[in-house]
Amino acid sequence: MAVTTTTRSLRSRPLLGALRPRRPATPGTGRPADSARHDAAPRRSSIVESALYDDDGRRVASFTRLADTFRELRSRPGGMAWIGLERPDETELASLAREFDLHPLVVEDAIVAHQRPKIERYGDTLFVVLHAARYVDATEEVEFSELHVFVGPDFVVTVRHGAGPDLAAVRTHLEAHPAMLARGPESVLYAIVDRVVDDYAPVVAGLDADIDEIESEVFGGDEQVSRRIYELSREVVEFQRAVVPLQRVCQSLAKGAEKYGVSEDLQAYLRDVADHLIEVAERIETFRAALRDMLTVNATLVAQRQNEEMKHLSEVSIRQGEEVKKISGWAAILFAPTLVGTVYGMNFDVMPELHWAFGYPAALLAMLAVSVGLFAVFRGKRWI
Repeated sequence: MAVTTTTRSLRSRPLLGALRPRRPATPGTGRPADSARHDAAPRRSSIVESALYDDDGRRVASFTRLADTFRELRSRPGGMAWIGLERPDETELASLAREFDLHPLVVEDAIVAHQRPKIERYGDTLFVVLHAARYVDATEEVEFSELHVFVGPDFVVTVRHGAGPDLAAVRTHLEAHPAMLARGPESVLYAIVDRVVDDYAPVVAGLDADIDEIESEVFGGDEQVSRRIYELSREVVEFQRAVVPLQRVCQSLAKGAEKYGVSEDLQAYLRDVADHLIEVAERIETFRAALRDMLTVNATLVAQRQNEEMKHLSEVSIRQGEEVKKISGWAAILFAPTLVGTVYGMNFDVMPELHWAFGYPAALLAMLAVSVGLFAVFRGKRWI
């Protein structure tokens, strides 16, 4: 998303809603009185980057400890802190909760993760959950990660649970346009949402290519294509679960922007993000429909191949039956002469026609007659 640089600050009319009462502040600091007692460094640092920006949107300091960030923010009224964390522990989140007066439910969600994309308001703090997606060419799979964003009047805290998105690129882009940062924490939130949505484009392209490959495999008779269709369908469904709720998040942000008088420039950015989300959602529906159709076509083709195999087996069985008939017929024809010859070959002394002059020709004639008769019978039944 292109960023238009302007000089008007939006700090006077924040997007985040009416402020709710907070604990008494330390004189001259504007921060909670008891926050100073909790500036000890956490046991394990998960800080990716922590920086402080002045009211002109320029970076004035960077820190490696949360306590230093808190202290410098208290000493610079009108400044904004942007803290990036990756899989923080309870100690760090508790420190953030004390310093920025975060609601306990928000902190619990940030620790547990595995939240659906959503937006919630707790007093003067916005809590936004985003699901980023990344297409991995090597494995032809989609990887999903979770991002939590806390937005207050003078701070932005991002908590990543996974590899994406590339928030360093977002920070670099905004720092190159300080007038955008000068508009306050909501500009950072819009830029982050925009980055998440922009990262969906390669995922859509990758899924589109996978579906084309699967279509070729379906008609190519690949036996493993059903499994791949199922796996890809699950990725598309997971992708849909990331995109559709994010549309509701953008709608909620748009309503807040109208309510609290956010500039037309930022609202234009948000509308652009919403338009991209609509396109992605439409493509996802197209993917799901295509995969359903492919699964149906593949099942039909598999059934056809099975029918053809059964037909072939039936034809083979019929041909085998015909061969068995021929063998059986010839065996019967040859068995009859053998039976006659066996009877008259027993050589008993007392045996009919044994000494008859016409016995031998009669036996041969009987053998021939039986054989011819059997041949005629089998021929009439088309066995031979």
